[in-house]
Amino acid sequence: MPLGLVLGLGAALAWGLTDVCATFGGRRLGSLRVLAASQVVGFALLGILGLARGELIPGDPGATLAAVLVGVAGTGAYLSFFTALRIGPLAVVSPIAAAYGGLTVVLAVVLTGERLTSFQAVGAGVATAGVVLAGLVFDGGIRHARIVGRGVGFAVVALVLFAVMTMASAGPVRIAGWLPVIFVARLTSAAISIALLAVATARPASLAPLLEAPQTAAPSAWWLAAAAGLLDAAGLVSFAIGLEQSETWLVGLASSFGPAVAVLGAVLLLGERLRPTQWLGLAGIAIGLVAVAIG
Repeated sequence: MPLGLVLGLGAALAWGLTDVCATFGGRRLGSLRVLAASQVVGFALLGILGLARGELIPGDPGATLAAVLVGVAGTGAYLSFFTALRIGPLAVVSPIAAAYGGLTVVLAVVLTGERLTSFQAVGAGVATAGVVLAGLVFDGGIRHARIVGRGVGFAVVALVLFAVMTMASAGPVRIAGWLPVIFVARLTSAAISIALLAVATARPASLAPLLEAPQTAAPSAWWLAAAAGLLDAAGLVSFAIGLEQSETWLVGLASSFGPAVAVLGAVLLLGERLRPTQWLGLAGIAIGLVAVAIG
């Protein structure tokens, strides 16, 4: 099995659990508080790892600037995604956002000239179609297909920004190494998140939709937000190592398998129910990834 596929799936597992924790935390704390807490915790974990390895800041100035830009895009991606998870439903929002894997494939082939075998291309197409299908509902036939859930708009924004992050990370990671790049990116997103939270707290009327939760919440809600940060950072580590060792499209696509974990959590913990088309979509993801691995 390709190393990039293994690392991508490791990231998918961590990110699927991140979705579950962020959903519960966001509905008790609000999107912006979960964003700030998760980014700070993730930054701390990556900082400890960086100090242990002696790798914190990229030696190449261009890679450092690129990492900062990745962090800016990451702030928007996570804020959009956590907002989508908060207003849900989780079983719909997570698969939609995970379609960034398919967009990553297209961008990698078009912009960087990466090549797929015919069998892998079919597998990538099936997996991408599965991700999209998981977020669709067919009421009255295919002509009436629609994406359900109030969080769909935010999920689509997150989809695009996550794909941009993937593509923008690949070059700097291969120049300066994965840890310095994602450390600087997470430092940037943590700083922006704290600043946004400070502004929202001082002027609640302007950013009220992002603080749509009680001012005080049970400690368990903050623990959930912290867990989301830890899991997300673990996923980033697996993902970044994959970018360093394998093709961008393979890692990006495999990491989009996270919705399978999130949907399972939605069904078991939130009582959400999937329609047949959504189950079919998840099956398509699995079949497509197997085809990619065999190829």
